[in-house]
Amino acid sequence: MNRKYRLSVKFLFGFIFLISLDLAGQTAKTREQLEREKAEVQARLKEFDVILKQTTATKKNTIGELNVITKKFQTQAKLVSTLDREVKLINQEITSTETKIQTLEQQLVDLKAEYGRMIYNASKLNRGLSIVAFVFSSSNFNQLYMRLMYLKQYSDSRKQQAVQIQKLSEQLAEERITLDEKKREKVVVLQQEQKEKTALDEVKKEQQGLVNTLTKKEKDIKKQIAATKKQQDQLNSMIKKVIQDEIRLAEAASKKENSTATKSAGSSMPMTPEVAALSSSFAGNRGRLPWPVETGFISQGFGSYPHPTLKGIMMDSDGIDIRTQPNSNVRTVFDGTVTKITSMPGFGGTVIIKHGEYYTMYSKLKTISVKSGQTVKAKDIIGQVASGADGESEVHFQTWKGLTVMDPSSWITSK
Repeated sequence: MNRKYRLSVKFLFGFIFLISLDLAGQTAKTREQLEREKAEVQARLKEFDVILKQTTATKKNTIGELNVITKKFQTQAKLVSTLDREVKLINQEITSTETKIQTLEQQLVDLKAEYGRMIYNASKLNRGLSIVAFVFSSSNFNQLYMRLMYLKQYSDSRKQQAVQIQKLSEQLAEERITLDEKKREKVVVLQQEQKEKTALDEVKKEQQGLVNTLTKKEKDIKKQIAATKKQQDQLNSMIKKVIQDEIRLAEAASKKENSTATKSAGSSMPMTPEVAALSSSFAGNRGRLPWPVETGFISQGFGSYPHPTLKGIMMDSDGIDIRTQPNSNVRTVFDGTVTKITSMPGFGGTVIIKHGEYYTMYSKLKTISVKSGQTVKAKDIIGQVASGADGESEVHFQTWKGLTVMDPSSWITSK
């Protein structure tokens, strides 16, 4: 065999093999991420279904119900989008596999052709002169040695060609099996995508029906939002007073003899080294704090924003509402000390926990299982969520740094 050709074939085969490994690795990472996202979205949808079924008997066409349906629609749309991405990924895998098969087929044709030429050349040699005669007709020892080496290399090349042909044939068979599996997988995912699109249409119809009903009650809804806002202002006044009292106590303590409390730049109050360490630890866990309930979803977000489906309706909150299952345990999100236990109009049982200069507040509790001054650890149960007249079980959750309210959704883990 021509040495340059042999080297080029080996190089091409090796290059394609390395590229295939690299692409397979990238595809595996993408597929793993996609499967994880799909599983998470499906788990979220199951939560929606469980929570909605538990309140079906008592639902009264409320804005709270619309918030849940809207959230479910968004999650269902995300699932459809994820499945669409999965179909596109499978199409890429199919195209990649087909290209690999075409390349392997061409390699196999080339190798077989070269192997055929080697057999033909060997047969010509045998017809003209026997191998033994070819070797011993050498005019000197060096020529004899060179002819023996040539025959050995020739024989080794034939064996290598045969082995490569076998390997290529086996790899080609494996890739064809993979291609068939990918095509079957695509059919399954397409069927699942169509099923979820149908479910999305159903949720959209339900959402639109509720929007139509609530639009006729715009004045009542605005009155309800205004009343809730008034109650929330009372809630915020209470927590601000609690924090102001804590700051005054800390400042007074820092002035006592032998006090180790200091006030660093950016801090809202003087802190001892122990309190400062707790505060720093809380800040360092931003985005990683556990949810105040094990299962649920944010039914109303932080801040002032137009309702996503009801025109002319503005939502406004200094915290987040997390819709969960009835009688769910409410738990603290970080180590701290219970600073205040009270009951507020429209928000029921309320617990404020101090974490250094940070505070978390948990409202809409029907029972409270901690006492003021009690030290708690992350995920300790502090009470149970209450269920409203409409059957909605929600916990209202707020986060503060000193007297500055913050978006709680940026502190808890994402779902």
